[in-house]
Amino acid sequence: MGPKTSTDRSTFPFTPGSLAAQGYRMPAEWEPHDATWLSWPRRDGISFPGAYDEVLPALAAMVEALRESESVRINVESEKQEQEIRRILSRTDHVQFYRIPTNEPWCRDHGPIFVIREEKPRLAVVDWDYNAWGGKYPPFDLDEVVPTKVASYFNLPVFYPKLVMEGGSIDVNGAGTLLTTTSCLLNPNRNPDKSKEEIEQALRDYLGVRNILWLGDGIEGDDTDGHIDDITRFIDRTTVVTAVEENKNDPNHEPLAANLERLQGMRVEDGTPLKVVTLPMPPRVEKEGQRLPASYANFYIANKIVLLPVFNSPKDEQAVDVLRACFPTRRIVPLNCRELVWGLGAFHCLTQQQPAV
Repeated sequence: MGPKTSTDRSTFPFTPGSLAAQGYRMPAEWEPHDATWLSWPRRDGISFPGAYDEVLPALAAMVEALRESESVRINVESEKQEQEIRRILSRTDHVQFYRIPTNEPWCRDHGPIFVIREEKPRLAVVDWDYNAWGGKYPPFDLDEVVPTKVASYFNLPVFYPKLVMEGGSIDVNGAGTLLTTTSCLLNPNRNPDKSKEEIEQALRDYLGVRNILWLGDGIEGDDTDGHIDDITRFIDRTTVVTAVEENKNDPNHEPLAANLERLQGMRVEDGTPLKVVTLPMPPRVEKEGQRLPASYANFYIANKIVLLPVFNSPKDEQAVDVLRACFPTRRIVPLNCRELVWGLGAFHCLTQQQPAV
């Protein structure tokens, strides 16, 4: 991974560790959004081999469902791609297009992490280094600079922690507590020269958190080395939903049970015990002999709806019921992701929220 270019600079001076000191924090996903960002896949990309056309219905349904909730901002590589997308979508009155080319569509991981504060400028961008999940899928040069390019459209200040991290590897409650996994953030394919303490300090400095909760391993088929957004998610300041696998013969049973046990002893930033709600795992989903990381935990919380990946499974309705109880003021929108998860991700992996300020 090469260095940022000379144009990738913050619009005001800062020193390491000063972002949190300046009052910035990463808001929780359920806090009000100005928009949802997406990076549209390319037909010649590697995320959906031989199945690009098959994933378009799920992508179009996602954009249409967000119309009742908020604006959608889509990164595209060209005018030609924009026109192709317009033909796919039934309506685009809530959609804006930005000429920001990407290698792949996983905006949660390569997109900007927005942070907010009370004083002006109220909104800023954290641009973590990005290496496509430990260098697994080169090239990733276009994805690596997406956050700074997004910030340039809005004249936002940008901070550079000089740490490799993806957005799907963390989840926050907006009040000072962050969830992550040791299997991902401490993997030597990300930051081999950084200790756990140094990584924790960067999270505190740049996201405004002070309480970091570590889970263990992720689910089978997850090529991210265990992103938190496939296993455990905050739904309010003191409550998480966490995936569990009841089948003891399934490889996911043991790691998810271990994570559940950890969660039951954890507390949020003010010492309040964490409340834990369990969410089922869907039955095994495979394609071409490969287990795919199908998980109901990869939902996306928008202003008025929750996008829930479902898999044409008898457990789909159970997952809907769990999330309906978790989000009584939002409509749960279940959308079939059996084709989409061939790209090894679902709605949370595809989206990145821009907070309202």
